[in-house]
Amino acid sequence: MNHTVLFKRLLILITALFIVCSSFAFVRLPAIINDNMVLQQKSNVVLWGWADAGEKISIAVSWNKKPIAVKADDKGNWSINIKTIQAGGPYIITFTASNTITINNVLLGEVWLASGQSNMEFFLSKNSNNSYTGVINYQQEIKEADYPFICMIDIPNKVADELQTDFTGKWKICSPQTADTFSAVAYFFAREIFKATSYPIGIINATWGGTPAESWTKKSVLENDPDFNVILERYKKQCEDFPVEFEKYKLALDKWKADTSKRKGGAPSAPIGPTHNISPYKLYNGMIAPIIPYTLKGVIWYQGENNADRAFQYRRLFPAMIANWRYDFKNGKLPFYFVQISPHRSQNAEIRDAQLYTYRNVPYTSMAVTTDNGDSVNIHPRNKKLVGERLSLWALKNEYGKKDIIVSGPLYKSSKTEGNKIRIAFDYADGLVAKDGSLKEFTIAGNDQDFVPAQAIIEGNTIVVWSDAVAEPAAVRFAWANVPSPNLYNKAALPASPFRTDNW
Repeated sequence: MNHTVLFKRLLILITALFIVCSSFAFVRLPAIINDNMVLQQKSNVVLWGWADAGEKISIAVSWNKKPIAVKADDKGNWSINIKTIQAGGPYIITFTASNTITINNVLLGEVWLASGQSNMEFFLSKNSNNSYTGVINYQQEIKEADYPFICMIDIPNKVADELQTDFTGKWKICSPQTADTFSAVAYFFAREIFKATSYPIGIINATWGGTPAESWTKKSVLENDPDFNVILERYKKQCEDFPVEFEKYKLALDKWKADTSKRKGGAPSAPIGPTHNISPYKLYNGMIAPIIPYTLKGVIWYQGENNADRAFQYRRLFPAMIANWRYDFKNGKLPFYFVQISPHRSQNAEIRDAQLYTYRNVPYTSMAVTTDNGDSVNIHPRNKKLVGERLSLWALKNEYGKKDIIVSGPLYKSSKTEGNKIRIAFDYADGLVAKDGSLKEFTIAGNDQDFVPAQAIIEGNTIVVWSDAVAEPAAVRFAWANVPSPNLYNKAALPASPFRTDNW
């Protein structure tokens, strides 16, 4: 046999082997389906991934003896619903096509998405550039953070023009070796739920400091609402102007970076370009889309600081974002628990009012009041334990059957004019008390809308407000300031939310 014939036969053999090998699919999984993950207990959870078009994948879960098969569509995508049992584990999930992937230490429990800006991103310990020191007593908190049934996965910060399907990341088990970079609010929330229920807790951490709500909202939601078109138009203009302003931007950014080590909490934010994290819809694309349709128990949210200058718009934007997420996660009743913005010189009463408005008007939402946890010069108050615990009160009562818990301080419900006085009624008003003296932070106005300091007294579960300077009162406002220091609490020692009775 000559060399030419031998070469041709060898080439045919190599080609045949290539065809055979390439005909086998290698099943792939998204990063969120990985070792140490937590799946929602007693649910019909979604598992998904990719393979060759038409490829069959067998899925075996160790809590169920019978494997389930699924077939990839003509684009190689596949997904399947798997029934989970009551909380427990660890379990194993095996995916088999031409290759086999085994996922170990799978826990069945409660899955919560923690999202928002820097106050949710805030680590238990110092962050990487030391721009803030961790939570109060963080060394001891980290030392005690030994909870193998609490796991967290971080979604990397990513701005994306198009919807993303995956990210890079791994679930990490809560331990003194890993807890330093846990979201502090999410950790304290998860710890309270675990202590009360013994359920494994999974936290998906999708956070980025300095971000407005529109960054976390799907583009189509913004496009299809005339009130939000201004957001997209403003961004479009930024992009058009950006090449002209690029040199100025670079110089400003370099100057800001050089000065970062000298900055203290509450200092001006970095200069921005149109690819920054304030871009509308692009964080939804890069950080929320990749985890859809992972089955959630609910969402905890701490954001609003970057919308404070457009607080009235936030009254519609925030509910629209919540509806967007509920629709995409296919759960119209998805619990959405959020933190009311703490006192700070850059914040205002209107943003807190917009959040109270959302709580009152959007079903299955709840709000943790933090007027007693502010810092006028540091927008990152360090007592994140208080915040996580107050969020957990709502979850423990609404989701986990702890019916005797008082979930909130007084929340304004209604008002009634009685001569030259106005009587205010609240929810969660049992045991109203003025801490450290008489009630303060109340103002009152007539139809001239000129608010003046008011006197206020507790009568049962109501507050009566008046001023000798206002003969015919029309409205009351409470804690209506950037940095209020109110002292109205209920018997559970929880503070009242700022409020107004008017719609001026």
